[in-house]
Amino acid sequence: MSLSSRLLLVDGDDVLHRLPVSAYHRLLQPDAAARVPAFAGRRVRLASVVVEVAGSVVLGVRRLDFDLLEFDADGRLDARRYGAQQVARLDAMLSSALGSGVMPSGVVDASDRFRARGGTWTPAPELRRRIEAAACAGGLARRVRVVG
Repeated sequence: MSLSSRLLLVDGDDVLHRLPVSAYHRLLQPDAAARVPAFAGRRVRLASVVVEVAGSVVLGVRRLDFDLLEFDADGRLDARRYGAQQVARLDAMLSSALGSGVMPSGVVDASDRFRARGGTWTPAPELRRRIEAAACAGGLARRVRVVG
């Protein structure tokens, strides 16, 4: 058994678009030439799904994360903003676990939590079911075109 990542972009009409992991990594590169023309100038929801696989059989979903991606007018991912949100999410998680972030005045510094929350979303139950089904059975989502 092994784990496999599936990435799905969700457009404004809740249509699912499969994003190959290799294309996602190209979009994240600094000064990336890769772009997604279909999402130019838009904010798009991303569902990152980890599935457990035995051979070629998907056994089920093991983890789901939901992020927001912003694309510029040319369809390039704002990787800097996305990276800052991911770091803030990790910082908020660590602060919560380690109990840091409380200032001498008793005020809690929650800026990382707000920054992290600004980069996430929560799907409605029906959309979540569709995302899980698309991650487990290929062909239920359109393949997004990444150029460059």
